[in-house]
Amino acid sequence: MNLIWLRRLRLPILFLFTTLVFTQGLLHAQTPPAAPGNGSPAATPAPWKLAVNLEGAEKPGEISVGLQIVVVMTLLSLAPTLVMLMTSFTRIVVVLGFLRTAIGLPNAPSNQIITGLALFLTLFVMGPTFERVNTEALQPYLSGQLASGAALEAAGEPIKGFMLKQTRTRDIEFFLKLGRFPPTKVQDLPLRVVVPAFVISELQTAFQMGFFLFLPFLVIDLLVSTILMSLGMMMMPPAVVALPFKLLLFVLVDGWQLVVKSLVESFNI
Repeated sequence: MNLIWLRRLRLPILFLFTTLVFTQGLLHAQTPPAAPGNGSPAATPAPWKLAVNLEGAEKPGEISVGLQIVVVMTLLSLAPTLVMLMTSFTRIVVVLGFLRTAIGLPNAPSNQIITGLALFLTLFVMGPTFERVNTEALQPYLSGQLASGAALEAAGEPIKGFMLKQTRTRDIEFFLKLGRFPPTKVQDLPLRVVVPAFVISELQTAFQMGFFLFLPFLVIDLLVSTILMSLGMMMMPPAVVALPFKLLLFVLVDGWQLVVKSLVESFNI
């Protein structure tokens, strides 16, 4: 039994030992030799040190380097949430999921393909908005024309404008009333009102589009079920017989192009 465990641990121990030897050799190779003196003992090399400098910004109105690092890391961790809830991704991925269910193929296309297609369609739809962010915020910030805070505000305006353009007025009024906000102008609406109102509007629009996607396939299911009942084939599952006809209909009308065209045009870009 001990021999078996030793054989299993042989590779991890060998890897650890090799790493330690390589690290020790690298440290010795990079340590400068002591300068020869007049009989004096060799000076001990100073140990390596890692210094992280989080000093304040050099210019007034700028965010310090440490705070900039924290902001960037936070944005990277929240990037999937921002993409899902502040862009066109929500509507696209929900509609594509409805389409797959309406056809009757729960695993084709796979979730990875649906998510990837929704992501690239999102980049296509949000292209003009991202161009405005790059022109009005990112490039001026990189060239030193805008401070960090002003650049963040300038970057948020195009995205906020896109969300407001796709959001129903009643949804904004609902969240204003729910949060007991006073009457507020559109340009002064906070993001904690705009974002949930935008998500609710996107889900409402996606469900409406999903309803119209289900109708033609539902008609095929009803026709197949009626024909099977009239022929006395009650033991034959209607879904199995209707699936080829659904696929044939979807291919004949060039369904993917119609669905993608309807999704892109629904954003009025």
